[in-house]
Amino acid sequence: MELLYGPIRDYAWGSRSAIAELQGRPVPSDGPEAELWLGAHPGGPATVDRDGDRVSLTELLLAEPEHWLGERVLGRFGTRLPFLLKVLAADAPLSLQAHPDAEQARAGHAADAVRPDGHRNYVDPYHKPELLVALSPMEALCGFRDPAVSAEVLAAFGVPALAPVLAALRTGPAGLRDAVRLLLSWPAAERDGLVAAVASALVDGADAELVRQLAAAYPGDPGVLVALLLNRVRLAPGEAIWMPAGNLHAYLRGTGVEIMAASDNVLRGGLTPKRVDVEELLRVLRFEVLIDPVVPALEVAPGVATWPVPVEDFALHRVTVGGGLPEVTLSVPGPRVVLCRGGELSVDDGTGAVALAPGQAAVGTAAAGPLCVSGAGEAYVASCGLR
Repeated sequence: MELLYGPIRDYAWGSRSAIAELQGRPVPSDGPEAELWLGAHPGGPATVDRDGDRVSLTELLLAEPEHWLGERVLGRFGTRLPFLLKVLAADAPLSLQAHPDAEQARAGHAADAVRPDGHRNYVDPYHKPELLVALSPMEALCGFRDPAVSAEVLAAFGVPALAPVLAALRTGPAGLRDAVRLLLSWPAAERDGLVAAVASALVDGADAELVRQLAAAYPGDPGVLVALLLNRVRLAPGEAIWMPAGNLHAYLRGTGVEIMAASDNVLRGGLTPKRVDVEELLRVLRFEVLIDPVVPALEVAPGVATWPVPVEDFALHRVTVGGGLPEVTLSVPGPRVVLCRGGELSVDDGTGAVALAPGQAAVGTAAAGPLCVSGAGEAYVASCGLR
């Protein structure tokens, strides 16, 4: 194993305390710290020590692909690490967004090659399913709720202009597409008035509170109203949400460990100053009701829990050691990235042990043996999901 050093992305919605506290640095940080990236994504590859310098993990993979990735991963995904592990820390809402499936990503990336800059939706040919596990209490919007419930919520605001949206929602799930299209295609000159009318309505409750919060941050953004069509999820630490292709979602607040396929394909639906391609988003979205988006942890061995997902790009395990369980051995395929969430740990895959403090990470190759985690603390282990 080797120490892995991940870059921190300073997006405006990031926290000035969560990642700094995790890593034992002074709080508040100098600026917002939104995401710690632990992987080989070209947008922010992590690094390892080599002869007194820091070398990109991407360079190492390309130089020795079979050593790092292994024959199975190399055959399935080529010369790239197929997953990206992150710590995500949100102090403000992220954009409403969805991601394409693998076929949509390939076709969209090929079609974008002939489009001018500023009109491209797909930066790579890969899908981007995601799993987020809460480290703190976390709030998110995830998947469409029952449209009949959404119709009741919108009707309570008493805004006559929303009548066509209510009519679409009252037809059931089949009307979700029309409802979203109506809201995101609302005439630009009328958006400020519509969002303000809903936000200023004398209505109480969690939905009204959410509208006022989002409208204050994004006045005139129709995504404020699209948010009312989604499940509002409150995660306790250890609970997760799974976001497959076509799932409309947004994180509102909190800190979590996120693992995803290594892609940057994002189709936005609002709550952002960035470009929103309504037609492409509608093509990608899955207009189906998501009854329960929360994924509980599944204990698979003493001290080991996971959150099963139906993709081969990644798997995530939580390992807890200490007390009566001084060490845990975990066999995972291909390369692996280990993040220490708390305590003092030692991780060893037969190539040498690495000591990890909170917020530190290590990386190991496919050529190494099973992973042994010892000490007292908690770690998150990212690997490929090949079975």
